Parts: sequence; C-alpha cells; structure tokens
Amino acid sequence: MSWLWAAFAYLCGSIPFGLLIARAASGKDVRTVGSGNIGATNVARAAGKPAAIATLVLDALKGLVPVLLAARSPAAPPLLVPACAVAAVVGHCFPPWLRFRGGKGVATGLGVSLALAPWAALGGALTWLLLFKLFRISSIGSLAGMAVSLVLAALTASRPALIGLSGVSLLILIRHQANIRRILRRQES
Repeated sequence: MSWLWAAFAYLCGSIPFGLLIARAASGKDVRTVGSGNIGATNVARAAGKPAAIATLVLDALKGLVPVLLAARSPAAPPLLVPACAVAAVVGHCFPPWLRFRGGKGVATGLGVSLALAPWAALGGALTWLLLFKLFRISSIGSLAGMAVSLVLAALTASRPALIGLSGVSLLILIRHQANIRRILRRQES
C-alpha cells in the first residue's frame, strides 16, 4: 500500500504546471526560454510575474497535498510521509511527460516542507525572499533557503520529517549543480 502513496505523490509532483501556465498565459514553451526550466523563475521570464506566482503556488501545492493526505492515512508506517515528500519532488524534477526533464524542485520542496515542518518552511521561504531581494538571483536564495530550512527542521521537526527534508534537500542540491558552479565563477544571472 505504501508504494501506491509514493506513486500518487510522484504523479502529483510530475504535473508540469509551469509549462501549462506559461503556454496558457503567453503561448510560449517555457523550455525554450531562459534556463529552459519549468519552474516559477523561468516562467516569470517567459510569461510574466502573475504566471510565475501561479506556478509557484501550484508547484508548492502539488508537494503539500499528497504529503498531507499520506499523513492522514490510517496505520501509515513512520517513513511513508517522508517517502511521499521525496517522491513528489522527484516527480517535479523528473516528470515522465517531459522525458524526465523537469524543474529543480524548490517550490515543490517548499510545499512538502510546509507539510513536514512548517517553521522550517517559513524560515526557508523568508531566507529566499531576503536573498532574492538583495542579489536578484533566485538560485542563491533557493540554496540558502534550503539550508536554513534543513537546520530549522533539525531543531523543530520530528525525525521522519527531517529524513524527508534531507532527501528533498539533497535532490535540490543535485539539481542546482550547474547554478553552484556559475555562482562560484560569479557568472550566475
């Protein structure tokens, strides 16, 4: 039964809201603009701020909803909820409908963080907002927000929640490898 929950979370995560919203708002394929990413930052480039906000909200919800539903499952094993959290982010990063080329998992990671460790999610979101305002580089805010969220989860969340957020953070870190190299070379735009 647990694998069904994880499959459900993966499929929820795999819905390419950024692609759908950008196409509806501007007629553009977000994968051919800017970074080619289907996330909110690139949707802003392709279709504007309202489309990016809609993408951010829906990408967060596709992480939040399956995790909250799994948490309400009767007699759920302790690692079901964190497994669903990771599965939702994996779905966003590797959607089968887009040949397994999706986003970087930040907004979906925010959604699962809200379900697993709300204080950690709030801290991570505020960190992203502050650093984005200072540097105008989303990846810097995303990576720092992820780190702050993980530290706060270690201080405030349950062990299973911390395990789930650790898996999500590792995935986000892996998906940002190219951004990290550009940041270190001072070439990140």
